[in-house]
Amino acid sequence: MKILIIENEIYLAQSIAAKLSQFGFVCEIVSSIDEALKFESANIILLSANIPGQNFYPVIEKFKSSIIIMMIPYVNDDTVTNPLKSGASDYIVKPFMIDELIRKINHYIEFYQLQKEIIFYRDYFCNSLLIPTYTINTKVSFPLIIKSISQKAIDMCVVNYAIQKRFAINFISLYKDTANYREILKNVPKTQLTYVIGFETLPKEEKEECIKEIKNIPVILSCLSGDVSEFKNTFEINIKEIAHGFQDDVLSVDEYIKTMILKFEDRYPDTELSKRLGMSRKSLWEKRKKYGITKKK
Repeated sequence: MKILIIENEIYLAQSIAAKLSQFGFVCEIVSSIDEALKFESANIILLSANIPGQNFYPVIEKFKSSIIIMMIPYVNDDTVTNPLKSGASDYIVKPFMIDELIRKINHYIEFYQLQKEIIFYRDYFCNSLLIPTYTINTKVSFPLIIKSISQKAIDMCVVNYAIQKRFAINFISLYKDTANYREILKNVPKTQLTYVIGFETLPKEEKEECIKEIKNIPVILSCLSGDVSEFKNTFEINIKEIAHGFQDDVLSVDEYIKTMILKFEDRYPDTELSKRLGMSRKSLWEKRKKYGITKKK
């Protein structure tokens, strides 16, 4: 990773470069703004705020996509506030310990990497999950239960809703820890949308307790099976919508079996359903356990 050090105190710049090289950084040193502007790129800019008679803002403008850390003699509007407003990332007061500089550099490297990942996932969601078919077209009150035989269809609904309302999403899976769902739901944030999958794994009485626990809290519950008609706030994605939304998709064998179990478990007894799926009753039971599907009584 390349670091451009812009510092007119050559001894200080050389000392910083020598120490940073021990951590695997490749350093270039320049003593003026004009020299710095000749460089096309650098991952990190260490920019001195007190080079006599030189305006450092062109450097901030040119390298605004890089990590820019101001090296300053003291804190005021000219050395900190204005540079940060213009695009600098952070500052460090001279003299400083090299460990403190490394900590700041590593922090921003991780921060920018996370930003790139967030952009990637946001673009992925927008490309693969934002389908107009999957929009919640009713007035929403919470908690809301969305029922479907397709987890992906519910995911699409939630992502569409969250993006339209500009909500961040807190994600909880009851498949991982059904036994402790009460404790989990006690800590659900009240100012952020929470998406809970696996609602169908709870027995009827516990479903009711769950709804009471999160009353008036912005929570959307995913339900892949079972009757939820007794609950007030429900939204169901019908089979025709799913067929339309996935007309270009090919389900995997696991997705197909899971969908068929959820779709037909109310229609056929286990003996008939397992026969139609080409498996034994034991295999059907094992599939239910694998997919977290609770058989109705």
